[in-house]
Amino acid sequence: MKPHRDRLVATISIAQAPGQGKHDPMDMFDEMQGQNGQIRGPYAKFDAWLSEEDAARLRAKSREAEDLFRLTGITFNVYGRSEAEERLIPFDIIPRIISGREWQRLERGIEQRVRAINAFLHDIYHRQEILRAGRLPQEMISNNVAFLPQMIGMMPPGGVYTHITGIDLVRTGPDDFFVLEDNARTPSGVSYMLENRETMLRMFPELFSRNQVRPVSDYPRNLRRSLAASAPAACEGTPTVAVLTPGIFNSAYYEHAFLADKMGVELVEGHDLRIVDGRVAMRTTRGYQPIDVLYRRVDDDFLDPLNFNPESALGVPGIMDVYRAGGITIANAPGTGISDDKAIYSYMPEIVEFYTGERPILQNVPTWRCNEKESLDYVLAHLSELVVKEVHGSGGYGMLIGPAASKKELKEFERKLRARPGNYIAQPTLSLSTVPVFTKSGLAPRHVDLRPFVLMSPEGINVTPGGLTRVAMKKGSLVVNSSQGGGTKDTWVLED
Repeated sequence: MKPHRDRLVATISIAQAPGQGKHDPMDMFDEMQGQNGQIRGPYAKFDAWLSEEDAARLRAKSREAEDLFRLTGITFNVYGRSEAEERLIPFDIIPRIISGREWQRLERGIEQRVRAINAFLHDIYHRQEILRAGRLPQEMISNNVAFLPQMIGMMPPGGVYTHITGIDLVRTGPDDFFVLEDNARTPSGVSYMLENRETMLRMFPELFSRNQVRPVSDYPRNLRRSLAASAPAACEGTPTVAVLTPGIFNSAYYEHAFLADKMGVELVEGHDLRIVDGRVAMRTTRGYQPIDVLYRRVDDDFLDPLNFNPESALGVPGIMDVYRAGGITIANAPGTGISDDKAIYSYMPEIVEFYTGERPILQNVPTWRCNEKESLDYVLAHLSELVVKEVHGSGGYGMLIGPAASKKELKEFERKLRARPGNYIAQPTLSLSTVPVFTKSGLAPRHVDLRPFVLMSPEGINVTPGGLTRVAMKKGSLVVNSSQGGGTKDTWVLED
């Protein structure tokens, strides 16, 4: 079998991303081979298994995985065309492996950050101590479209704003992890994490007998338990939980239906709900039944046409009045999206220290705020070297990767920056770590990020071991978003 192994590894090299001429390719960190070509400890058992594998069998397994995803219906919608286009998300059969020691540090840092975000949200909707202390400029809140005045003075049940959070991490070296983004509005992707693991267990059961991989299959049970623990005071008996979806045309509808099914709760749309006797109730075969906890996957602006966008047909008229009266828990709490703001992100080190009294365990990527003249001048002078993002952007849209951009694209983005500098932040182009993917010609390195999922309730914080690894399937690409051609991998956190 050894010759097959040789053919597989022959194409692995630590590739250089386009435009990263200032970085030596050998400085790129590959999570399997390290920087010296030696197999790293977390991958040792997997590498031994791989050395015994036939390349033809792996190609067949890769096709089988694609068939499984198609059969299951794991798709997402891509917008921006005349009609939404439904696509199958690419899945790679080579797992990303993280040691238990590496994960322990990440877990501590993630928990610290989520606690700080929740404390920050409570503060800005109440006493605003961080503004009084001068640690955050007033205009970052008062001029922010994601700040909801309707939440001022409002205390969510149990004091929890961020019931479900996704923290996007990138890696640049053996011990160098950075937070790229915080996702507390309506974080998505957990269904892919679960389906990726289920697919790998089905195709390669022998791998899990060789490696002590921490499970992720208990996420739906933990999610339901966490949501139920956040029930409002009006709840009597066992809390009734439901998932609110915008409907089948939403890009993440598959995930909404998947999670409702796995939790054993109802999937509802706005037209299924109404206010009955001061409670939010859903239509059932036995009439309207009160809901205690609503896991909503509808953005703030569409949640309640009486309080937000009057033209919304996706939400529930009057739900915010019931919420303020303590009749329902909305997860995540309205107004949490301000913590996703990329300008707020640039202050996260100060936010973590202000609310925890500790230095951040996980560092931010250095960030220039383009609403500041000195930063804007620097960004404009170095546009071809930087990554520029919209403050409220997501999904890889509205961003510029300077080193990969054409002169025309740079000129167009320069005009955007000059016209609305406060709408953008900029960051250096990092030498992101790579992980091997299985291609037609063998293994090849591709850049990755990681989105761990965090559950928070009055009972505590639960960080799912691993999360969703997103991978840039195109050679040299740094964009991992599925809407931009990225794929996913199963993420293993080892017991030791």
